[in-house]
Amino acid sequence: MGFQGALAQRMSWPAVNNLNDYSICESPELAMETGKARLNNDGMLGSHRHENNFLHQYLFLFRAERFWHLTTVEMSQPAEKGKFPEAAGYVGFANLPNQVHRKSVKKGFEFTLMVVGESGLGKSTLINSLFLTDLYPERYIPGAAEKIERTVQIEASTVEIEERGVKLRLTVVDTPGYGDAINSQDCFKTIIQYIDNQFERYLHDESGLNRRHIVDNRVHCCFYFISPFGHGLKPLDVEFMKAIHSKVNIVPVIAKADTLTLKERDRLKRRILDEIAEHGIRIYQLPDADSDEDEEFKEQTRVLKASIPFAVIGSNQLIEVKGKKIRGRLYPWGVVEVENPEHNDFLKLRTMLVTHMQDLQEVTQDLHYENFRSERLKRAGRAVEEDVMDKDQILMQKEAELRRMQEMIAQMQAQMRMKPADE
Repeated sequence: MGFQGALAQRMSWPAVNNLNDYSICESPELAMETGKARLNNDGMLGSHRHENNFLHQYLFLFRAERFWHLTTVEMSQPAEKGKFPEAAGYVGFANLPNQVHRKSVKKGFEFTLMVVGESGLGKSTLINSLFLTDLYPERYIPGAAEKIERTVQIEASTVEIEERGVKLRLTVVDTPGYGDAINSQDCFKTIIQYIDNQFERYLHDESGLNRRHIVDNRVHCCFYFISPFGHGLKPLDVEFMKAIHSKVNIVPVIAKADTLTLKERDRLKRRILDEIAEHGIRIYQLPDADSDEDEEFKEQTRVLKASIPFAVIGSNQLIEVKGKKIRGRLYPWGVVEVENPEHNDFLKLRTMLVTHMQDLQEVTQDLHYENFRSERLKRAGRAVEEDVMDKDQILMQKEAELRRMQEMIAQMQAQMRMKPADE
């Protein structure tokens, strides 16, 4: 009977054997016109009952024909290239990086940056310039008299940044009061304690029952600001970096680079690197580019390595220069542009932070955190051993005391047996 005839019989309508004239119609309206033409040829156009019956039949069969065509004919055609590849040897796991990418974008990223340096070096201004945000809207700046008695404090500011659908939870840890006191011998102990506390907190969450939603507050990078007014590193700079270089990635930064000429800046950079090597300080080393990377990335890595320590300038002011608004500082002798590579290393520092953010997190996880974790487990094991040793020593002392008491009892019994014999 055919597909069309079976449908017509099921709906109690006369079977229509030749429906090629409407099956190629592109719309129900054309099918209705085709049905009217067929009724006119059959002489039944004037009969309303037959007219409505057959027109609905044509419309129904048109839709059924189109559905049959879509589900049977079109789906039986070969798939388009790229949708369901049928190449020999193709399994599909090449799509795994896309799944990781979608999952990472949906989850978002976390990064903690610590800034350490003396007051007045432009730490807050630089951070606001780097991330184009205002992390310190209502910050209180103490006077000179308050700084004399002020101790080092820890201020953590968290902000959610979204760029092209990618979310970043940025935490900036500031250390106001560092290096302000006359005696700065123990001023960095608070900072070291904060870093260790974050490691301890992460270890506790990682060892807990619910490890699905662990918030990573570990310090992934530390910008250490060096004053441009000296002739290298101060004793406080050396002691602080030696104390934390095994706990966090240190990136040395020369602040307020617009106070130096180009020759003075290069001389200060060489002097700082020499002193870092002399004192055995381990700063963050950029990883070498792989051999399969393009030449542009290799050149960028080489330039970034040669720029350490970064001499930077920060500014939140927009200045109009040649019809363009730029961020910079206006002086009587000209304008210092923040994002001009010829003026300072601001763009290089931002490029380093963005392109190596994942590597900073991996070094923190695989090196610094693992060192802390192993040392923490060693201390716990040593405490257990000492506890066991203490218990063993107590048992030995009790056994010795018991033997001594037994010997005394034996001597007394021997003396008591000797007395009747003497009598």
